[in-house]
Amino acid sequence: MKKTIFTGAGVAIVTPFNEDMSVNWEELGRLVDFQIENGTDAIISCGTTGEASTLTDDEHIGVIKYTVDRVAGRVPVIAGTGSNDTAYSMWLSKEAEKVGADALLQVTPYYNKTSQAGLIKHFTTLADATDLPVVLYNVPSRTGMDIKPETYLALSEHPNIVAIKEANGNIASVAKTRSLCGDKLDIYSGNDDQIVPLLSLGGKGVISVLSNVMPRETRDICQLYFDGKTKESADLQIRLMDLIGVLFSDVNPIPVKEAVNLMGYKAGPCRLPLVGMSESGKADLIQVMKKYGLPVQD
Repeated sequence: MKKTIFTGAGVAIVTPFNEDMSVNWEELGRLVDFQIENGTDAIISCGTTGEASTLTDDEHIGVIKYTVDRVAGRVPVIAGTGSNDTAYSMWLSKEAEKVGADALLQVTPYYNKTSQAGLIKHFTTLADATDLPVVLYNVPSRTGMDIKPETYLALSEHPNIVAIKEANGNIASVAKTRSLCGDKLDIYSGNDDQIVPLLSLGGKGVISVLSNVMPRETRDICQLYFDGKTKESADLQIRLMDLIGVLFSDVNPIPVKEAVNLMGYKAGPCRLPLVGMSESGKADLIQVMKKYGLPVQD
């Protein structure tokens, strides 16, 4: 059996920017500390929510390094180093390993896409490039690619490919992947609205957007389930659905970054081509945040 990177809730953390769009390093440190102090089980740096696709190479490696240094071994740091260019992703992965990342998150190639055979070659090449464990990230809504269960089975034979972040929304497909791969691949939900369903299929937890604003509660969904309190876990998942919904009412990470700003942190704006929420969208976000007792500084 392969070693599990983490169980519970890992946060796909936002990357805070100053008004001039430079990285706000001090605020990144505050956000990391807030997460760990509230029970987050892992930090996922430079993922989709972290706007990795708009970071320069120096920023990308810098954010990973800063996060690793700030975390200081308290929880695992998983670095997003995926790309639609295998050679570039190899370079980025090696740099992330040099600065101390504990694992890598590798998204499926986007735009140029590939075949299932190409996915196997791409991910195997990346897994061979470093000694770090690899989490595969399947998010067809963004990439146009879906990793099939049979492809997961082939990839599960690689010793460095240890887990998947599954965001295809297809529970039947997840069940088939689980039946084929067994303990060869840990499964993390990539959708906050499907944490409990994936836990019921043997999932190890979630890589979460929700955790940016409610880290303790997101972890509690997982821990309650692990403790055998399945009804309480499901009840909490259901209770948080309105908040989850509003956090995905616009393109991620637009709403969650606005929510973090409203909570009093300086997450700043998103980089173009992402723009801020509409006034009506922001009003809805504020209303829902207040409903859940979140601090709102509007």
